[in-house]
Amino acid sequence: MINKYWLTVTACALAITANAQQKALTVKDYERAESFMAYNTAKYIDHASVQPNWLDGDKFWYSTKTDGTEQTFLVDPVKKSKTLTTEYKGGAMPFRRGGGRNEVVSPDGKKSILIKDYNLFVKDIASGKLTQLTTDGVKDYGYATDNAGWKHSDAPILRWSPDSKKIATFQQDQRNSSDMYLVTTNVGAPVLKAWKYPLPGDKQIATIRRVVVDVENPKVVSLNIPADQHRATLSDDISSSGTFDDIDWKADGSEVAFVSTSRDHKNEKFRIANATTGAVREVFEETVKTQFESGQGAINWRYLPASKEIIWYSERDNWGHLYLYDATNGKVKNQITKGDFVITRLLKVDEKTRTLYFIANGQDKINPYFGHFYKIGFDGKKLTDLTPETGNHIVSFSPSEKYFIDSYSQPNVPNVTLFKSLDGKLITELEKADVTRLAATGWKAPTPVSVKAKDGKTDIYGLVFTPTKMDANQKYPVIDYIYPGPQGGSVGSWAFSASRGDNQALAELGFIVVVIEGTSNPDRSKSFHDMSYGNMAENTLPDQISAIKQLAAKYPIDTTKVGIWGHSGGGFATATAMFRYPDFFKVGIAESGNHDNRNYEDDWGERYNGLIENADYEAQANQNYAKYLKGKLMLVHGMMDDNVPPYNTLLVVEALEKANKSFDLVIFPNSAHGYGAYSPYMMRRRWDYFVQHLLGAEPPKDYQMKGPTAR
Repeated sequence: MINKYWLTVTACALAITANAQQKALTVKDYERAESFMAYNTAKYIDHASVQPNWLDGDKFWYSTKTDGTEQTFLVDPVKKSKTLTTEYKGGAMPFRRGGGRNEVVSPDGKKSILIKDYNLFVKDIASGKLTQLTTDGVKDYGYATDNAGWKHSDAPILRWSPDSKKIATFQQDQRNSSDMYLVTTNVGAPVLKAWKYPLPGDKQIATIRRVVVDVENPKVVSLNIPADQHRATLSDDISSSGTFDDIDWKADGSEVAFVSTSRDHKNEKFRIANATTGAVREVFEETVKTQFESGQGAINWRYLPASKEIIWYSERDNWGHLYLYDATNGKVKNQITKGDFVITRLLKVDEKTRTLYFIANGQDKINPYFGHFYKIGFDGKKLTDLTPETGNHIVSFSPSEKYFIDSYSQPNVPNVTLFKSLDGKLITELEKADVTRLAATGWKAPTPVSVKAKDGKTDIYGLVFTPTKMDANQKYPVIDYIYPGPQGGSVGSWAFSASRGDNQALAELGFIVVVIEGTSNPDRSKSFHDMSYGNMAENTLPDQISAIKQLAAKYPIDTTKVGIWGHSGGGFATATAMFRYPDFFKVGIAESGNHDNRNYEDDWGERYNGLIENADYEAQANQNYAKYLKGKLMLVHGMMDDNVPPYNTLLVVEALEKANKSFDLVIFPNSAHGYGAYSPYMMRRRWDYFVQHLLGAEPPKDYQMKGPTAR
């Protein structure tokens, strides 16, 4: 009996071992998956893009490649021609105007501004001579500094007047702001890194004392208003647009218009300052219940002093639209754009013809996230779609702005690039991306999908990545890649991209990967965007679950094997999913998550959640739910993360340990928010984790990624 028993056990063990061996993935499997990364797919795309090199008269040349062979074309808008040429070579040339890396060059190209010892200096570019402009800047109260919270650099934040004689800037007061500390990992004593990093609820945060500086005859003029909050209308930094946000000069430098944003982003004050005296005139203000924003990707207001008018952006009718104001009395003259669509970026204001040119989402028949390029009169008449072709349109102007280049595509349809006149008439087709050679390698595009949100009514959109070789008799584990925003979304750009991170690579390992834009992401209506205002722990997760269940009716998805991963806000959402929906999400990888927004910089939480006295931050903190973990969770963080400090993840680690929960932890001792040279290592660990715990297979041991940044 004993011998028969052990024979039976041995036979079973051998069967289990054989089965496990059948499920082992090989180095070749990983190599095939890696072949779908961007650094491997880009070389197989022909006529991929157009980088114009502009010449006089809005002529330009560009080069394109077909199977490695380069051709150069000269485009002439007057002749409406595109001709082969050998006169130009070498691709687009970078444009530089002489200033150093941390200098801001004047419009006339003759001067630049730089910071030295917390004060501003002007440099004559020709001679290199420095002249001091301010003298009272000190540590934590310096001029034009951009070093509060997650953003810190040595480049000055300012806006030159068009005549190159003055600058609008500020003295940033963070003397009473709280500090953040990180320490390096090295042999010997660690190095302490400390900087100002206010948190939600802090009594004192960074403020800015607005000034105008006369550069030609050095003089600092303080604007006669109290210090403003370190806030802007576009996002959580005063230089999100790449320069000093919410500033618009009068051409002669006599006036500067600006917008002051309240700490909670609910109130905006439009003001005009006399650049000589510092006198400030209050023109109008707008207050909203949740949070105000001036556009998606661009600040959409303009001061038009010649006609004493203001173009203003508002979501007061539930959609992001443009309004015409009288700058003398602050009254609305008329609403310019109307309808169920959102203006994302105002690109051009033609004051002579009183015409606006802008990108808007919501009117494409296929997908509301597809942006089109429009024009409309100041009076709200003659709205014209200058890019009616189906798809997401990306446009850029010629130097004279009489013409524009339009590249349009869809996530599964490669881009076509056209050259058009400003009235939308086609001059010539430039290029049509060809993925024939890429498709021959086995590549395929993701499938765009539309499903219903958790409410069963709202349409939400996403992408599905399936293995290129599928077994008709098999159901596949599903991996949900998530970045819930609310300032962005999981999909990112809706333009064509041959590779979107490692989504297709993961699919090749035996998964179906879904990327879903849930409710509360931008680029839709105000009410859509505000669906999780005050409760960011919602994280679009009910929508993600609803979407996966609906997609399981169309795709061979095994809903008993659901994985999820994300970075930053996606890391926050991943841990929330594993703790609050433990019976649905079985495997999660939470990278660099802001798990408790009381431990993340002040502006982001206070913008999307509200002030700490008005929102329940405690109820949203992931560590409070760690005890509910059932599945396999990997936590990841860089210990020198100056964006989302690593203490966010360590709070969750401590809670899991207190709850006696098993989990996995990967740390990068000297890495910031991204993992730099260690990114390929993290990707390999991510693949291994899902293969082992979601697919139930054995990954190849310590596979070495072969990408360009891999070591």
